[in-house]
Amino acid sequence: MLVQIRRAVVISVIFFLLLGLAYPAVETLVGNVFFSHQAGGSLTANGSTLVGQQWTGPKWFQGRDDPDNPGATGSANWGPRSEAFVKILEARIYLLRSEGITPTADLVTGSGSGVDPDISPADAYAQAAAVAKANGLSHGVVRRLIASQVVGSQFGFLGNSYVNVLQLNEALARLH
Repeated sequence: MLVQIRRAVVISVIFFLLLGLAYPAVETLVGNVFFSHQAGGSLTANGSTLVGQQWTGPKWFQGRDDPDNPGATGSANWGPRSEAFVKILEARIYLLRSEGITPTADLVTGSGSGVDPDISPADAYAQAAAVAKANGLSHGVVRRLIASQVVGSQFGFLGNSYVNVLQLNEALARLH
């Protein structure tokens, strides 16, 4: 019986060293060497490119209408007949129109995760005129800026094209 206990303890220690220490250390090393930006949280000077931030006013491109709380992920799960939801949508539409932005479905509604950092190119182009006017830039310059930030489908066929709002706003800030 003592032999079996000793074997069990030795095997447990070996697996702890291999799977609890060595494997995570190798994974961390590989991640930091080959994917350092992603392993570090994809951080820039203004936040993470993986988590949507709130941008206000027509001076900046705006993302989806998600709460400014990355810890509270998930959607509100309101249906289209919810009066509270309709009032929120109407307020968002009014705000966007008052800023000179043509509301799109994605700019008015939130994402399923609540922290979506990306918008479609159509959503970015819908804001181009307002952003150009607010920053004193030509409409063509802003449209070219958007075009330079569009990320195509992965492998040319997986998913849709998108624009990361944080990276787009950082590129806009560099124009000044």
